[in-house]
Amino acid sequence: PLDFAPGDLRTAAIPYVYEPVLRDEAATAAEQLVAAATAEGIALTAQSSYRSYASQQRVYAGWVAQLGQQAADLTSARPGHSEHQTGLSIDFSAVPASCTLDQCFAETPQGRWLAENAWRFGFHLRYPEGVTPVTGYEFEPWHYRYVGLELAAELREAGIRTLEEFFGLPAAPDYAG
Repeated sequence: PLDFAPGDLRTAAIPYVYEPVLRDEAATAAEQLVAAATAEGIALTAQSSYRSYASQQRVYAGWVAQLGQQAADLTSARPGHSEHQTGLSIDFSAVPASCTLDQCFAETPQGRWLAENAWRFGFHLRYPEGVTPVTGYEFEPWHYRYVGLELAAELREAGIRTLEEFFGLPAAPDYAG
């Protein structure tokens, strides 16, 4: 529903650019992830997390104004289709800021650390490189979705890169339905 908002949202106690609001279990996992990264000398901050439908309307409209709808659809979810609205997704960035919300984030120490370690905390790189036809979105090395420890480990062990492949879903997003 357009007005969907998880009932267990809370602010994660991690450094942030924009307040890191996530579902309780995802917030706890993000706190553990950031603490582990910090212990290894990797400084992360939350760039974006939960977005309401109205907030996603503003984000998406900005991308459409900047890029046009076709390109915006590869970059941002339409309102009502964003994983951020679930309260399970978080966009990370580096401290100090480097390649924020840019594909070059993958090559930063923070991006490399996340790619190697996020699964240990139940997070999955949601839009990997080279699978745009499967996910519907361009490579976003900063966008992680909390899927839980068991599924994150299973995805890593099996070498499955996308949730669409794991669950046998059609390429996303499907705006026709």
